Amino acid sequence: MSLAFFVLAGLWANPRSGYLSKSDQDQTLYEWFYAITARNITHLASPFSTQFQNYPDGVNTMANTLMYGWGVPLTPVTLLFGPTVTFVSALTVGLSGTAFAWYWAFSRELVTSKLAAAVGGVFCGFAPAMIAHTNGHANFVFLVLLPIIAVRVIKMARYAELAAGTGLVWQPCAAVVLGLLVALQLTLGEEPLLIFALGFAVFALAYLGSWSEIARTARATAPSILLAALITLALTGFGLWWQFAGPQSYRFVGIGRVGNDIISLVQFSPESAGSMFSFGPDVSINPTEDNTYFGWPLLLLVAVAVYYLRCERIVRAAVIAGVGFTTLSMGIVLSFNGVVRFREGEYSMIPMPWFVFGWISPLNGMIESRLAMIAIPAIAIVLVLGTQRAIESLRTSATMRRPIAWFCAMAFALLPIAPTMLPITERPPTPAFFADGTVRQYVSDGSVVIVPPPTSGDAIALRWQIDSDFAFPLVGGYFVGPIGADRGAGYGSDPRSTAVLLMLVRKSNLVPVIDRARREQAISDLRYWGADVVVLPLAQSTDALRRTVDDLLGMPAAQVDGVLVWDVRGLV
Repeated sequence: MSLAFFVLAGLWANPRSGYLSKSDQDQTLYEWFYAITARNITHLASPFSTQFQNYPDGVNTMANTLMYGWGVPLTPVTLLFGPTVTFVSALTVGLSGTAFAWYWAFSRELVTSKLAAAVGGVFCGFAPAMIAHTNGHANFVFLVLLPIIAVRVIKMARYAELAAGTGLVWQPCAAVVLGLLVALQLTLGEEPLLIFALGFAVFALAYLGSWSEIARTARATAPSILLAALITLALTGFGLWWQFAGPQSYRFVGIGRVGNDIISLVQFSPESAGSMFSFGPDVSINPTEDNTYFGWPLLLLVAVAVYYLRCERIVRAAVIAGVGFTTLSMGIVLSFNGVVRFREGEYSMIPMPWFVFGWISPLNGMIESRLAMIAIPAIAIVLVLGTQRAIESLRTSATMRRPIAWFCAMAFALLPIAPTMLPITERPPTPAFFADGTVRQYVSDGSVVIVPPPTSGDAIALRWQIDSDFAFPLVGGYFVGPIGADRGAGYGSDPRSTAVLLMLVRKSNLVPVIDRARREQAISDLRYWGADVVVLPLAQSTDALRRTVDDLLGMPAAQVDGVLVWDVRGLV
Protein backbone atom coordinates (compact mmCIF):
# COMPACT_ATOMS: atom_id res chain seq x y z
CA MET A 1 0.00 0.00 0.00
CA SER A 2 2.86 2.39 0.81
CA LEU A 3 4.36 1.91 -2.65
CA ALA A 4 0.98 2.60 -4.27
CA PHE A 5 0.62 5.81 -2.25
CA PHE A 6 4.14 6.80 -3.32
CA VAL A 7 3.33 6.30 -7.01
CA LEU A 8 0.17 8.41 -6.67
CA ALA A 9 1.42 10.86 -4.04
CA GLY A 10 1.04 13.87 -6.31
CA LEU A 11 -2.64 13.19 -6.99
CA TRP A 12 -3.40 12.35 -3.36
CA ALA A 13 -1.80 15.64 -2.31
CA ASN A 14 -4.05 17.64 -4.62
CA PRO A 15 -7.18 15.68 -5.56
CA ARG A 16 -9.23 18.77 -6.40
CA SER A 17 -7.14 20.33 -9.16
CA GLY A 18 -4.37 17.76 -9.67
CA TYR A 19 -4.27 15.85 -12.94
CA LEU A 20 -2.06 12.98 -14.07
CA SER A 21 0.14 14.59 -16.71
CA LYS A 22 0.24 11.55 -19.00
CA SER A 23 -3.43 10.69 -18.64
CA ASP A 24 -4.50 12.67 -21.71
CA GLN A 25 -8.32 12.67 -21.35
CA ASP A 26 -8.64 9.37 -19.46
CA GLN A 27 -8.65 10.75 -15.93
CA THR A 28 -11.48 13.08 -16.90
CA LEU A 29 -13.31 10.14 -18.47
CA TYR A 30 -13.11 7.92 -15.37
CA GLU A 31 -14.05 10.78 -13.08
CA TRP A 32 -17.12 11.29 -15.25
CA PHE A 33 -17.91 7.58 -15.06
CA TYR A 34 -17.82 7.62 -11.25
CA ALA A 35 -19.77 10.89 -11.09
CA ILE A 36 -22.55 9.72 -13.41
CA THR A 37 -22.76 6.46 -11.45
CA ALA A 38 -23.32 8.40 -8.23
CA ARG A 39 -25.91 10.61 -9.93
CA ASN A 40 -27.79 7.65 -11.35
CA ILE A 41 -27.97 6.08 -7.91
CA THR A 42 -29.15 9.23 -6.12
CA HIS A 43 -31.69 10.02 -8.87
CA LEU A 44 -32.79 6.39 -9.38
CA ALA A 45 -31.83 6.68 -13.05
CA SER A 46 -31.08 3.84 -15.44
CA PRO A 47 -27.57 2.38 -15.15
CA PHE A 48 -27.72 1.11 -18.74
CA SER A 49 -27.82 4.34 -20.77
CA THR A 50 -27.46 8.08 -20.34
CA GLN A 51 -28.11 11.19 -22.41
CA PHE A 52 -25.73 13.41 -20.48
CA GLN A 53 -23.20 12.79 -23.25
CA ASN A 54 -23.87 12.56 -26.97
CA TYR A 55 -27.25 14.25 -26.67
CA PRO A 56 -29.80 13.32 -27.95
CA ASP A 57 -28.58 9.84 -29.02
CA GLY A 58 -26.99 9.11 -25.67
CA VAL A 59 -24.39 6.60 -24.55
CA ASN A 60 -24.67 2.89 -23.87
CA THR A 61 -23.01 2.87 -20.47
CA MET A 62 -22.87 -0.91 -20.34
CA ALA A 63 -20.65 -0.77 -23.44
CA ASN A 64 -18.20 1.53 -21.66
CA THR A 65 -15.82 0.97 -18.75
CA LEU A 66 -17.86 2.48 -15.92
CA MET A 67 -16.48 -0.01 -13.36
CA TYR A 68 -19.77 -0.35 -11.49
CA GLY A 69 -18.06 -2.82 -9.17
CA TRP A 70 -16.06 0.11 -7.76
CA GLY A 71 -18.19 3.13 -8.55
CA VAL A 72 -21.40 1.84 -6.96
CA PRO A 73 -20.04 0.93 -3.49
CA LEU A 74 -17.93 4.10 -3.45
CA THR A 75 -20.84 6.39 -4.34
CA PRO A 76 -20.76 7.97 -0.83
CA VAL A 77 -17.07 8.79 -1.39
CA THR A 78 -17.88 10.35 -4.77
CA LEU A 79 -20.69 12.45 -3.29
CA LEU A 80 -18.69 13.59 -0.26
CA PHE A 81 -15.20 14.09 -1.69
CA GLY A 82 -15.60 14.18 -5.46
CA PRO A 83 -14.91 11.69 -8.27
CA THR A 84 -11.16 12.33 -8.27
CA VAL A 85 -10.89 10.72 -4.83
CA THR A 86 -12.87 7.73 -6.09
CA PHE A 87 -10.57 7.53 -9.12
CA VAL A 88 -7.29 7.74 -7.20
CA SER A 89 -8.67 5.28 -4.62
CA ALA A 90 -9.34 2.77 -7.40
CA LEU A 91 -5.77 3.16 -8.64
CA THR A 92 -4.26 2.88 -5.17
CA VAL A 93 -6.29 -0.13 -4.09
CA GLY A 94 -5.80 -1.63 -7.54
CA LEU A 95 -2.01 -1.51 -7.38
CA SER A 96 -1.64 -2.66 -3.78
CA GLY A 97 -4.55 -5.10 -3.90
CA THR A 98 -3.32 -6.76 -7.07
CA ALA A 99 0.13 -7.16 -5.53
CA PHE A 100 -1.31 -8.68 -2.36
CA ALA A 101 -3.67 -11.00 -4.28
CA TRP A 102 -0.79 -12.42 -6.31
CA TYR A 103 1.28 -12.79 -3.12
CA TRP A 104 -1.64 -14.72 -1.62
CA ALA A 105 -1.90 -16.93 -4.72
CA PHE A 106 1.82 -17.68 -4.89
CA SER A 107 2.11 -18.37 -1.16
CA ARG A 108 -0.73 -20.89 -1.26
CA GLU A 109 -0.18 -22.61 -4.57
CA LEU A 110 3.47 -22.26 -5.54
CA VAL A 111 6.00 -21.76 -2.72
CA THR A 112 6.34 -21.89 1.03
CA SER A 113 8.58 -18.84 1.38
CA LYS A 114 6.67 -15.63 2.08
CA LEU A 115 9.61 -13.62 0.76
CA ALA A 116 9.54 -15.48 -2.54
CA ALA A 117 5.78 -15.00 -2.82
CA ALA A 118 6.16 -11.30 -1.97
CA VAL A 119 8.70 -10.83 -4.79
CA GLY A 120 6.19 -12.20 -7.28
CA GLY A 121 3.30 -10.25 -5.80
CA VAL A 122 5.11 -6.90 -5.87
CA PHE A 123 6.24 -7.53 -9.45
CA CYS A 124 2.68 -8.35 -10.57
CA GLY A 125 1.24 -5.30 -8.83
CA PHE A 126 3.87 -2.78 -9.89
CA ALA A 127 5.19 -4.04 -13.22
CA PRO A 128 5.83 -1.32 -15.83
CA ALA A 129 2.54 -2.07 -17.61
CA MET A 130 0.60 -1.64 -14.37
CA ILE A 131 2.23 1.73 -13.71
CA ALA A 132 1.59 2.85 -17.29
CA HIS A 133 -2.12 2.03 -16.97
CA THR A 134 -2.17 3.89 -13.65
CA ASN A 135 -1.89 7.04 -15.75
CA GLY A 136 -5.53 6.65 -16.68
CA HIS A 137 -6.92 3.11 -17.06
CA ALA A 138 -8.36 2.14 -13.70
CA ASN A 139 -9.94 -1.01 -15.17
CA PHE A 140 -6.50 -2.35 -16.10
CA VAL A 141 -5.05 -1.53 -12.68
CA PHE A 142 -7.78 -3.02 -10.51
CA LEU A 143 -6.91 -6.69 -11.19
CA VAL A 144 -7.37 -7.92 -7.62
CA LEU A 145 -9.85 -10.66 -8.46
CA LEU A 146 -7.91 -12.32 -11.28
CA PRO A 147 -5.42 -14.32 -9.15
CA ILE A 148 -8.24 -15.23 -6.78
CA ILE A 149 -10.26 -16.59 -9.71
CA ALA A 150 -7.20 -18.53 -10.88
CA VAL A 151 -6.73 -20.12 -7.45
CA ARG A 152 -10.40 -21.07 -7.29
CA VAL A 153 -10.18 -22.81 -10.67
CA ILE A 154 -6.96 -24.61 -9.68
CA LYS A 155 -8.49 -25.86 -6.43
CA MET A 156 -11.63 -26.91 -8.24
CA ALA A 157 -9.58 -28.89 -10.77
CA ARG A 158 -7.43 -30.47 -8.05
CA TYR A 159 -10.44 -31.57 -6.01
CA ALA A 160 -12.23 -32.90 -9.09
CA GLU A 161 -9.14 -34.89 -10.04
CA LEU A 162 -8.86 -36.44 -6.57
CA ALA A 163 -12.58 -37.22 -6.38
CA ALA A 164 -12.92 -38.53 -9.91
CA GLY A 165 -12.50 -42.12 -8.74
CA THR A 166 -15.47 -41.85 -6.36
CA GLY A 167 -17.63 -39.86 -8.75
CA LEU A 168 -17.80 -36.91 -6.32
CA VAL A 169 -16.91 -34.20 -8.83
CA TRP A 170 -19.90 -31.95 -8.32
CA GLN A 171 -18.78 -28.82 -6.43
CA PRO A 172 -21.79 -26.51 -6.10
CA CYS A 173 -20.32 -24.28 -3.39
CA ALA A 174 -17.07 -23.77 -5.29
CA ALA A 175 -19.06 -23.11 -8.47
CA VAL A 176 -21.18 -20.47 -6.76
CA VAL A 177 -18.10 -18.69 -5.44
CA LEU A 178 -16.43 -18.80 -8.85
CA GLY A 179 -19.57 -17.53 -10.59
CA LEU A 180 -19.84 -14.62 -8.17
CA LEU A 181 -16.16 -13.73 -8.58
CA VAL A 182 -16.38 -13.73 -12.38
CA ALA A 183 -19.58 -11.68 -12.31
CA LEU A 184 -17.94 -9.11 -10.04
CA GLN A 185 -14.87 -8.97 -12.28
CA LEU A 186 -17.14 -8.26 -15.26
CA THR A 187 -18.31 -5.13 -13.42
CA LEU A 188 -14.69 -4.07 -12.92
CA GLY A 189 -13.19 -4.84 -16.32
CA GLU A 190 -14.27 -7.16 -19.11
CA GLU A 191 -11.17 -6.85 -21.31
CA PRO A 192 -8.72 -7.70 -18.50
CA LEU A 193 -10.87 -10.73 -17.65
CA LEU A 194 -10.92 -11.91 -21.27
CA ILE A 195 -7.15 -11.49 -21.66
CA PHE A 196 -6.49 -13.27 -18.38
CA ALA A 197 -8.90 -16.10 -19.23
CA LEU A 198 -7.16 -16.68 -22.56
CA GLY A 199 -3.74 -16.60 -20.92
CA PHE A 200 -4.79 -18.89 -18.09
CA ALA A 201 -6.31 -21.34 -20.56
CA VAL A 202 -3.08 -21.55 -22.55
CA PHE A 203 -1.08 -21.88 -19.33
CA ALA A 204 -3.35 -24.68 -18.10
CA LEU A 205 -3.18 -26.59 -21.40
CA ALA A 206 0.61 -26.31 -21.43
CA TYR A 207 0.80 -27.40 -17.79
CA LEU A 208 -1.42 -30.44 -18.28
CA GLY A 209 0.62 -31.38 -21.31
CA SER A 210 -1.03 -34.48 -22.75
CA TRP A 211 -4.41 -34.66 -24.46
CA SER A 212 -5.50 -37.45 -22.13
CA GLU A 213 -4.80 -35.36 -19.03
CA ILE A 214 -6.49 -32.34 -20.59
CA ALA A 215 -9.59 -34.39 -21.42
CA ARG A 216 -9.70 -35.99 -17.95
CA THR A 217 -9.42 -32.60 -16.20
CA ALA A 218 -12.03 -31.05 -18.51
CA ARG A 219 -14.52 -33.86 -17.82
CA ALA A 220 -13.96 -33.65 -14.08
CA THR A 221 -14.42 -29.88 -13.84
CA ALA A 222 -17.05 -29.38 -16.55
CA PRO A 223 -20.15 -29.64 -14.29
CA SER A 224 -18.88 -27.10 -11.77
CA ILE A 225 -17.49 -24.75 -14.44
CA LEU A 226 -20.82 -24.88 -16.27
CA LEU A 227 -22.71 -24.07 -13.09
CA ALA A 228 -20.36 -21.15 -12.39
CA ALA A 229 -20.93 -19.89 -15.94
CA LEU A 230 -24.71 -20.09 -15.51
CA ILE A 231 -24.50 -18.14 -12.24
CA THR A 232 -22.36 -15.47 -13.93
CA LEU A 233 -24.79 -15.28 -16.84
CA ALA A 234 -27.79 -15.03 -14.55
CA LEU A 235 -26.20 -12.07 -12.75
CA THR A 236 -24.82 -10.25 -15.77
CA GLY A 237 -26.80 -11.59 -18.73
CA PHE A 238 -29.15 -8.63 -19.21
CA GLY A 239 -26.30 -6.15 -18.90
CA LEU A 240 -24.27 -8.07 -21.48
CA TRP A 241 -27.26 -8.20 -23.82
CA TRP A 242 -27.71 -4.44 -23.46
CA GLN A 243 -24.00 -3.92 -24.09
CA PHE A 244 -23.99 -5.84 -27.36
CA ALA A 245 -27.55 -5.34 -28.61
CA GLY A 246 -29.05 -2.37 -26.75
CA PRO A 247 -29.36 1.25 -27.92
CA GLN A 248 -26.05 2.81 -28.99
CA SER A 249 -24.37 -0.57 -29.01
CA TYR A 250 -21.64 -1.13 -31.57
CA ARG A 251 -19.70 -3.88 -33.22
CA PHE A 252 -15.96 -4.35 -33.13
CA VAL A 253 -14.30 -3.90 -36.49
CA GLY A 254 -10.66 -3.72 -35.42
CA ILE A 255 -8.78 -0.55 -34.56
CA GLY A 256 -5.68 -0.76 -36.71
CA ARG A 257 -2.08 -1.48 -35.80
CA VAL A 258 -1.52 -0.99 -32.08
CA GLY A 259 1.01 -3.74 -31.37
CA ASN A 260 4.14 -3.54 -29.25
CA ASP A 261 7.45 -2.74 -30.87
CA ILE A 262 9.97 -5.52 -30.28
CA ILE A 263 12.43 -2.97 -28.86
CA SER A 264 9.94 -2.14 -26.10
CA LEU A 265 10.65 -5.54 -24.53
CA VAL A 266 14.16 -4.54 -23.52
CA GLN A 267 13.68 -0.82 -22.92
CA PHE A 268 12.88 0.87 -19.60
CA SER A 269 9.56 2.60 -19.10
CA PRO A 270 9.52 6.41 -18.67
CA GLU A 271 7.79 5.78 -15.31
CA SER A 272 10.60 3.54 -14.06
CA ALA A 273 13.77 4.30 -12.12
CA GLY A 274 15.91 3.12 -15.03
CA SER A 275 14.34 5.43 -17.60
CA MET A 276 17.49 7.56 -17.66
CA PHE A 277 19.36 4.55 -19.01
CA SER A 278 16.87 3.76 -21.75
CA PHE A 279 17.99 3.70 -25.35
CA GLY A 280 16.62 3.89 -28.86
CA PRO A 281 13.62 5.89 -30.08
CA ASP A 282 10.36 6.23 -28.19
CA VAL A 283 8.29 3.31 -29.53
CA SER A 284 5.41 3.66 -27.08
CA ILE A 285 1.86 3.67 -28.44
CA ASN A 286 1.03 6.25 -25.78
CA PRO A 287 2.06 6.72 -22.13
CA THR A 288 -0.83 4.59 -20.83
CA GLU A 289 -0.02 1.62 -23.08
CA ASP A 290 3.57 0.73 -22.14
CA ASN A 291 2.53 -2.90 -21.86
CA THR A 292 6.00 -4.46 -22.02
CA TYR A 293 9.14 -2.46 -21.06
CA PHE A 294 10.51 -5.27 -18.91
CA GLY A 295 14.09 -4.11 -19.46
CA TRP A 296 16.96 -6.22 -20.75
CA PRO A 297 18.38 -7.10 -17.28
CA LEU A 298 15.11 -8.73 -16.21
CA LEU A 299 14.70 -10.65 -19.46
CA LEU A 300 18.29 -11.86 -19.18
CA LEU A 301 17.72 -12.99 -15.58
CA VAL A 302 14.48 -14.77 -16.54
CA ALA A 303 16.20 -16.54 -19.45
CA VAL A 304 18.96 -17.84 -17.18
CA ALA A 305 16.47 -18.84 -14.47
CA VAL A 306 14.28 -20.66 -17.00
CA TYR A 307 17.30 -22.67 -18.12
CA TYR A 308 18.02 -23.84 -14.57
CA LEU A 309 14.30 -24.42 -13.81
CA ARG A 310 13.48 -26.03 -17.15
CA CYS A 311 12.51 -29.32 -15.51
CA GLU A 312 9.68 -27.59 -13.63
CA ARG A 313 6.41 -28.18 -15.47
CA ILE A 314 4.93 -24.91 -14.23
CA VAL A 315 7.92 -22.97 -15.56
CA ARG A 316 7.52 -24.49 -19.01
CA ALA A 317 3.83 -23.61 -18.99
CA ALA A 318 4.58 -20.05 -17.87
CA VAL A 319 7.13 -19.62 -20.66
CA ILE A 320 4.69 -20.88 -23.30
CA ALA A 321 1.94 -18.55 -22.12
CA GLY A 322 4.23 -15.54 -21.62
CA VAL A 323 6.12 -15.85 -24.90
CA GLY A 324 3.00 -16.75 -26.85
CA PHE A 325 0.94 -13.79 -25.73
CA THR A 326 3.88 -11.39 -25.97
CA THR A 327 4.25 -12.47 -29.59
CA LEU A 328 0.54 -11.87 -30.18
CA SER A 329 0.87 -8.45 -28.55
CA MET A 330 3.18 -7.29 -31.34
CA GLY A 331 0.20 -6.80 -33.59
CA ILE A 332 -0.45 -7.66 -37.20
CA VAL A 333 3.03 -6.75 -38.47
CA LEU A 334 6.41 -6.73 -36.77
CA SER A 335 7.74 -3.36 -35.69
CA PHE A 336 11.41 -2.91 -34.83
CA ASN A 337 12.84 0.35 -33.53
CA GLY A 338 9.69 2.17 -34.59
CA VAL A 339 9.84 0.85 -38.16
CA VAL A 340 7.31 -1.68 -39.45
CA ARG A 341 8.97 -2.41 -42.78
CA PHE A 342 12.24 -4.30 -42.68
CA ARG A 343 13.72 -7.66 -43.60
CA GLU A 344 17.38 -8.06 -44.43
CA GLY A 345 17.54 -4.50 -45.65
CA GLU A 346 14.44 -4.83 -47.80
CA TYR A 347 11.23 -2.90 -47.30
CA SER A 348 8.62 -5.59 -46.78
CA MET A 349 6.17 -6.14 -43.94
CA ILE A 350 6.57 -9.21 -41.73
CA PRO A 351 3.12 -10.48 -40.68
CA MET A 352 2.64 -11.60 -37.09
CA PRO A 353 0.19 -14.15 -35.60
CA TRP A 354 -2.27 -11.43 -34.57
CA PHE A 355 -2.91 -10.91 -38.29
CA VAL A 356 -4.84 -14.20 -38.13
CA PHE A 357 -6.47 -13.89 -34.71
CA GLY A 358 -7.11 -10.14 -34.62
CA TRP A 359 -10.22 -10.26 -36.79
CA ILE A 360 -12.06 -12.83 -34.67
CA SER A 361 -14.82 -11.40 -32.47
CA PRO A 362 -14.49 -10.49 -29.61
CA LEU A 363 -10.68 -10.50 -30.01
CA ASN A 364 -11.00 -7.66 -32.52
CA GLY A 365 -12.25 -5.48 -29.69
CA MET A 366 -8.94 -5.74 -27.84
CA ILE A 367 -5.94 -3.46 -27.96
CA GLU A 368 -3.49 -6.22 -28.81
CA SER A 369 -0.48 -4.66 -27.09
CA ARG A 370 -2.23 -5.43 -23.78
CA LEU A 371 -1.90 -9.16 -24.40
CA ALA A 372 1.71 -8.84 -23.22
CA MET A 373 0.38 -8.37 -19.68
CA ILE A 374 0.05 -12.17 -19.55
CA ALA A 375 3.84 -12.18 -19.38
CA ILE A 376 3.71 -10.38 -16.01
CA PRO A 377 2.47 -13.36 -13.92
CA ALA A 378 4.52 -15.68 -16.15
CA ILE A 379 7.72 -13.81 -15.27
CA ALA A 380 6.59 -13.62 -11.65
CA ILE A 381 6.35 -17.42 -11.49
CA VAL A 382 9.99 -17.69 -12.59
CA LEU A 383 11.08 -15.05 -10.06
CA VAL A 384 9.14 -16.70 -7.25
CA LEU A 385 10.56 -20.16 -7.92
CA GLY A 386 14.06 -18.78 -8.36
CA THR A 387 13.83 -16.98 -5.03
CA GLN A 388 12.43 -20.08 -3.32
CA ARG A 389 15.36 -22.16 -4.61
CA ALA A 390 17.84 -19.51 -3.46
CA ILE A 391 16.33 -19.45 0.05
CA GLU A 392 16.38 -23.25 0.23
CA SER A 393 20.00 -23.21 -0.88
CA LEU A 394 20.85 -20.73 1.87
CA ARG A 395 19.42 -23.13 4.44
CA THR A 396 20.99 -26.34 3.14
CA SER A 397 24.10 -25.48 1.17
CA ALA A 398 27.54 -24.98 2.63
CA THR A 399 28.27 -22.22 0.12
CA MET A 400 26.36 -18.98 -0.22
CA ARG A 401 27.69 -18.12 -3.66
CA ARG A 402 24.66 -19.09 -5.70
CA PRO A 403 21.98 -17.56 -3.39
CA ILE A 404 23.90 -14.30 -3.15
CA ALA A 405 24.37 -14.28 -6.93
CA TRP A 406 20.60 -14.75 -7.38
CA PHE A 407 19.62 -11.93 -5.05
CA CYS A 408 22.20 -9.58 -6.54
CA ALA A 409 21.06 -10.42 -10.07
CA MET A 410 17.42 -9.92 -9.08
CA ALA A 411 18.20 -6.53 -7.56
CA PHE A 412 20.07 -5.58 -10.74
CA ALA A 413 17.06 -6.66 -12.82
CA LEU A 414 14.22 -5.23 -10.73
CA LEU A 415 15.59 -1.92 -9.45
CA PRO A 416 15.68 -0.32 -12.95
CA ILE A 417 11.98 -1.07 -13.44
CA ALA A 418 10.96 0.14 -9.98
CA PRO A 419 8.13 2.69 -10.32
CA THR A 420 8.58 6.39 -9.79
CA MET A 421 6.06 8.97 -8.67
CA LEU A 422 3.66 9.79 -11.49
CA PRO A 423 3.89 13.43 -12.62
CA ILE A 424 1.00 15.76 -11.89
CA THR A 425 -0.15 18.97 -13.52
CA GLU A 426 -2.73 21.56 -12.52
CA ARG A 427 -6.17 21.17 -14.04
CA PRO A 428 -7.54 24.40 -15.59
CA PRO A 429 -10.29 25.86 -13.39
CA THR A 430 -13.89 25.32 -14.41
CA PRO A 431 -15.48 28.52 -15.80
CA ALA A 432 -17.80 30.19 -13.31
CA PHE A 433 -20.64 29.85 -15.83
CA PHE A 434 -20.65 26.12 -15.00
CA ALA A 435 -19.18 26.03 -11.50
CA ASP A 436 -21.58 28.66 -10.11
CA GLY A 437 -24.62 27.18 -11.81
CA THR A 438 -25.28 30.11 -14.18
CA VAL A 439 -25.71 27.59 -16.98
CA ARG A 440 -29.07 26.58 -15.46
CA GLN A 441 -30.52 29.93 -16.55
CA TYR A 442 -29.80 29.07 -20.18
CA VAL A 443 -30.99 25.46 -20.26
CA SER A 444 -34.69 24.65 -20.47
CA ASP A 445 -35.11 21.07 -21.61
CA GLY A 446 -32.36 20.98 -24.23
CA SER A 447 -28.58 20.65 -24.42
CA VAL A 448 -25.40 22.70 -24.23
CA VAL A 449 -23.21 22.89 -27.33
CA ILE A 450 -19.57 23.64 -26.50
CA VAL A 451 -17.54 25.27 -29.29
CA PRO A 452 -16.35 22.88 -30.61
CA PRO A 453 -18.17 19.91 -29.04
CA PRO A 454 -15.99 17.72 -26.79
CA THR A 455 -14.20 14.73 -28.28
CA SER A 456 -11.79 12.04 -27.13
CA GLY A 457 -9.00 14.53 -27.84
CA ASP A 458 -10.48 17.30 -25.68
CA ALA A 459 -12.96 16.14 -23.06
CA ILE A 460 -12.53 18.88 -20.44
CA ALA A 461 -16.20 19.80 -20.85
CA LEU A 462 -17.05 16.57 -19.03
CA ARG A 463 -15.42 18.05 -15.92
CA TRP A 464 -17.45 21.24 -16.33
CA GLN A 465 -20.57 19.12 -16.42
CA ILE A 466 -19.53 17.36 -13.20
CA ASP A 467 -18.81 20.67 -11.46
CA SER A 468 -22.26 21.95 -12.47
CA ASP A 469 -23.79 18.88 -10.79
CA PHE A 470 -25.00 17.62 -14.16
CA ALA A 471 -27.13 20.69 -14.81
CA PHE A 472 -27.19 20.01 -18.55
CA PRO A 473 -26.64 17.32 -21.19
CA LEU A 474 -23.70 17.69 -23.54
CA VAL A 475 -23.49 17.43 -27.29
CA GLY A 476 -20.53 15.22 -28.24
CA GLY A 477 -18.28 13.67 -25.62
CA TYR A 478 -15.71 10.99 -24.91
CA PHE A 479 -17.03 7.43 -24.84
CA VAL A 480 -17.12 4.34 -27.03
CA GLY A 481 -20.10 4.24 -29.37
CA PRO A 482 -21.21 3.44 -32.91
CA ILE A 483 -19.68 5.37 -35.80
CA GLY A 484 -20.89 5.33 -39.39
CA ALA A 485 -23.44 3.20 -41.20
CA ASP A 486 -21.77 -0.07 -40.15
CA ARG A 487 -21.98 0.94 -36.44
CA GLY A 488 -18.33 0.15 -35.88
CA ALA A 489 -16.76 1.07 -32.55
CA GLY A 490 -15.41 4.60 -32.31
CA TYR A 491 -14.42 7.14 -29.69
CA GLY A 492 -17.01 9.87 -29.33
CA SER A 493 -19.94 11.00 -31.41
CA ASP A 494 -20.54 10.45 -35.07
CA PRO A 495 -19.69 14.07 -35.98
CA ARG A 496 -22.16 16.33 -37.75
CA SER A 497 -21.14 18.97 -40.28
CA THR A 498 -21.22 21.94 -37.91
CA ALA A 499 -19.11 20.12 -35.31
CA VAL A 500 -16.52 19.26 -37.97
CA LEU A 501 -16.47 22.86 -39.19
CA LEU A 502 -15.86 24.22 -35.68
CA MET A 503 -13.07 21.71 -35.06
CA LEU A 504 -11.37 22.77 -38.30
CA VAL A 505 -11.66 26.44 -37.37
CA ARG A 506 -10.13 25.77 -33.98
CA LYS A 507 -7.25 23.86 -35.58
CA SER A 508 -6.56 26.34 -38.40
CA ASN A 509 -7.58 29.56 -36.61
CA LEU A 510 -9.03 30.74 -39.92
CA VAL A 511 -12.54 32.06 -40.47
CA PRO A 512 -14.26 30.12 -43.27
CA VAL A 513 -16.72 31.58 -45.74
CA ILE A 514 -20.15 31.30 -44.16
CA ASP A 515 -22.83 31.06 -46.82
CA ARG A 516 -26.53 30.31 -46.66
CA ALA A 517 -26.01 26.57 -46.94
CA ARG A 518 -23.70 26.51 -43.93
CA ARG A 519 -26.10 28.64 -41.89
CA GLU A 520 -28.98 26.32 -42.71
CA GLN A 521 -26.84 23.31 -41.87
CA ALA A 522 -25.91 24.88 -38.53
CA ILE A 523 -29.58 25.50 -37.67
CA SER A 524 -30.41 21.92 -38.72
CA ASP A 525 -27.63 20.53 -36.50
CA LEU A 526 -28.71 22.67 -33.54
CA ARG A 527 -32.26 21.37 -33.94
CA TYR A 528 -30.98 17.79 -34.07
CA TRP A 529 -28.96 18.41 -30.93
CA GLY A 530 -31.92 20.04 -29.17
CA ALA A 531 -29.62 22.94 -28.37
CA ASP A 532 -30.60 25.59 -25.84
CA VAL A 533 -27.28 27.43 -25.68
CA VAL A 534 -23.94 27.52 -27.50
CA VAL A 535 -20.94 28.19 -25.24
CA LEU A 536 -17.33 29.17 -25.97
CA PRO A 537 -15.13 29.48 -22.83
CA LEU A 538 -12.95 32.58 -22.91
CA ALA A 539 -9.88 30.52 -21.99
CA GLN A 540 -10.30 28.57 -25.23
CA SER A 541 -11.71 31.39 -27.33
CA THR A 542 -10.11 32.63 -30.51
CA ASP A 543 -11.28 35.46 -32.71
CA ALA A 544 -11.79 32.97 -35.53
CA LEU A 545 -14.09 30.76 -33.47
CA ARG A 546 -16.14 33.67 -32.16
CA ARG A 547 -16.61 35.25 -35.59
CA THR A 548 -17.48 31.89 -37.13
CA VAL A 549 -20.24 31.20 -34.61
CA ASP A 550 -21.49 34.80 -34.86
CA ASP A 551 -21.82 34.37 -38.63
CA LEU A 552 -23.38 30.91 -38.42
CA LEU A 553 -26.05 32.00 -35.94
CA GLY A 554 -26.54 35.55 -37.17
CA MET A 555 -26.20 36.98 -33.67
CA PRO A 556 -23.35 38.28 -31.51
CA ALA A 557 -22.12 36.47 -28.44
CA ALA A 558 -22.77 37.67 -24.90
CA GLN A 559 -20.01 37.38 -22.30
CA VAL A 560 -21.27 35.75 -19.10
CA ASP A 561 -19.18 34.45 -16.18
CA GLY A 562 -16.06 33.58 -18.14
CA VAL A 563 -17.70 32.28 -21.30
CA LEU A 564 -19.20 33.53 -24.54
CA VAL A 565 -22.86 32.59 -24.85
CA TRP A 566 -25.25 32.33 -27.77
CA ASP A 567 -28.78 31.71 -26.48
CA VAL A 568 -30.39 29.78 -29.35
CA ARG A 569 -33.68 28.78 -27.72
CA GLY A 570 -35.59 31.25 -29.89
CA LEU A 571 -33.58 30.37 -32.98
CA VAL A 572 -34.15 26.65 -33.23
